[in-house]
Amino acid sequence: MKLELKEFITTKGEVILYNGHPDFALLEKLSEGSGDIWHSSFEQGYKNAFPELVYQTAVFFWYLNDFDGLSQCVSWRVNPHQFAVRKNVWEITGGFDPDFKSIQAQALDYGYRSLHYLGAIPLYVKGLFTTGDKEEVSVSPIDRHIFFRKNFKGVHSVYMVFRSGIWRLPELYLFFKVRNHFSMRKNFNILPPRELNEIEGNPTVSYIIPTMLRQDFTLQLLVDLSKQKYPPSQVVIVDATPESERDENIYFSRSYPFELVVQWQQTKGSCRARNEAIAICTGEYIVFGDDDIRVPDDFIQNHIRVLQTYSAGACNGLDIRADHQNQDFHDLSRKLFEMGTSRWKLGVTGNFSNANSCVKREYVTQLVGNDINFDGGYGEDGDFGLSLAKIGVTVLFNPFSTNLHLKPPAGGYRWWGSEAGKMGTKRKAQPWELDTPVRYIRPVPSPTVMYGVLKQFKPNQVREYKYKNFLYFLMQGPKVTLPLRILKLPYKNLQFNKSLFYSRKLLKLGIRHQ
Repeated sequence: MKLELKEFITTKGEVILYNGHPDFALLEKLSEGSGDIWHSSFEQGYKNAFPELVYQTAVFFWYLNDFDGLSQCVSWRVNPHQFAVRKNVWEITGGFDPDFKSIQAQALDYGYRSLHYLGAIPLYVKGLFTTGDKEEVSVSPIDRHIFFRKNFKGVHSVYMVFRSGIWRLPELYLFFKVRNHFSMRKNFNILPPRELNEIEGNPTVSYIIPTMLRQDFTLQLLVDLSKQKYPPSQVVIVDATPESERDENIYFSRSYPFELVVQWQQTKGSCRARNEAIAICTGEYIVFGDDDIRVPDDFIQNHIRVLQTYSAGACNGLDIRADHQNQDFHDLSRKLFEMGTSRWKLGVTGNFSNANSCVKREYVTQLVGNDINFDGGYGEDGDFGLSLAKIGVTVLFNPFSTNLHLKPPAGGYRWWGSEAGKMGTKRKAQPWELDTPVRYIRPVPSPTVMYGVLKQFKPNQVREYKYKNFLYFLMQGPKVTLPLRILKLPYKNLQFNKSLFYSRKLLKLGIRHQ
């Protein structure tokens, strides 16, 4: 079936291609926003279509599940009979792939590829298409194998066959047939970023720095912030450095072109620290930053320009790790140059970092803040980003706002969490242990990571996470030690179940902010 798309020209002269019967007034409005592809597929049978994607991604893809109760959100599940796309995006990204047997599979592949690889932004919009019939959406086995072969490394196809039934001869036949005729895509035409607009108005910005035992690095960051082309209106420091090791006057040793608020943290945990800071913030935007980063003078300016240009609510900047803590902006420039054009993919992010991110304060307020169940462990960044996506915020990746992450060997909030790896009487209890201290079996993965998985994903997807966790353990390392790893599996299972024990206790508590 050949796809014949019609053209709609906006009042600004942009050409939008479409199939079906869209609401043109709404489409005109949408063309001014962040989206590149629009559909109303949830009501047309496509919501959560192609659940077999779990065999590749397990719980490592924010958009594995479509979100509930929203009028607009990111979704790659495009209905080929009722969708719209910017013409330049369609041409750059190459449109549907005719190698797939059904047009439904072509559309799902195009939406996924656009989101995951190409830097285009596909959005579900309720009411944009209201006349489409509800379809029976099913990806055939041959199209499923083609999808995996073209989008992922071969090992994922092997795992899919294993999980869907390696004893089933048709699955094995399709695996070898597709492997012999198709290969993984490698050369993508990534959508270039839009030309950024100059900042409109005078939006205020609050910058949050949680810190501990790194006052010298925080002071260095304050100097960088004072040199911004568009400086923050407010910087909030929450410092957990013990009284015996801190200089209470260090931050006020010089004047700054912004309001500086310093709060000495009495509680424990980076999530609690950020929440204390959020309560103080007055800016229209909140920038989250770690204490051990360097930021160039266009850092904040580019965060605001990206969000305004794309009419988006949040973005995650480009976090560049330093080789050592004494590197500077010359090293940052060199590392960015070495990245080449791969740096410039601006689309929907699948990660979120509290070291470099910017969010409209109204959305931070809607979430209240970070979930403190993550204190003492890991995973709070991704949980906060996915939580933003689940309330309908388009969370972008912003390659224009870069930072150099120094990662010094000492200090920081992970100082508390480092106790999690210890055992015995010298081990200090972590917040996630609640009323049941760890004794003989150390939980692995981190219970807070597991809590985030249970909180955000479905039981069958958690099961795939477990299977993949054990397969990675078995497959990593020299072949000669494989028998030893097999012998360790019962203990690894005990560790996994112990992690589930703690994460379920956290889940029972519910989301907490203080």
